[in-house]
Amino acid sequence: MNFLRFLVLSFLVAGNLSAQTPKAKAGTRQECGPLVNQVLRCPKFGFTYQVIFGWVDRTADMQQDEILPDESASESSKETNPADHTQPASSNSSKTLLAVFERPPAAPGETINSAVVIAAEPLANYHGIKTAADYLNPINELAQNRGFKVVNEPYEFAVGPKQLARADFSKDRGKLTMWQSSLVMIEKGNIVSFTFIGGSEDEVNDLISRLVFRGTRSNSQIPKDKK
Repeated sequence: MNFLRFLVLSFLVAGNLSAQTPKAKAGTRQECGPLVNQVLRCPKFGFTYQVIFGWVDRTADMQQDEILPDESASESSKETNPADHTQPASSNSSKTLLAVFERPPAAPGETINSAVVIAAEPLANYHGIKTAADYLNPINELAQNRGFKVVNEPYEFAVGPKQLARADFSKDRGKLTMWQSSLVMIEKGNIVSFTFIGGSEDEVNDLISRLVFRGTRSNSQIPKDKK
């Protein structure tokens, strides 16, 4: 499974499972997670993420879905994301680090179901990808094929001291507009993807501001009027 697959599966999660995750055992070092007190700590990749209080944690569900075949994703779920199915080089080495939603994915609502999905996969699974921007370029094409508008082509984006690649998309859904931003970095031989979905550009930027990298206390630097 790869990142593109992760982003599709993030909208398949349903049911009424508990949003709580097990706490780490005392004295053990967790490389990334689990989510504790609404905070995901990931020493391996040097970041933390503060989840909004009351959001639904579906990380465990996503980790279980990682073994599902591509056919499990419905056409309707594909339309919620510019990502498409691709055949990974390895199906058992990718990892969902976080998958949280404003409400359960299957629950009806009159607003966009905002979400944050963070995933990691070995860079060795891909051929021809040397930079984070290399990974975002094909997503732009897929986005347009799915009816998304590419708001911003891949560009460098600073989150505190860390430089990532970012691309922004939007799509009209009736009277609503779904906004999505994807951030990508290559760290310790892994491609790490951060996907933020919301009902407005400001909401997505607020979700991004909750991502903090080691060595800074400042929020993400949001570019203004970027074309």
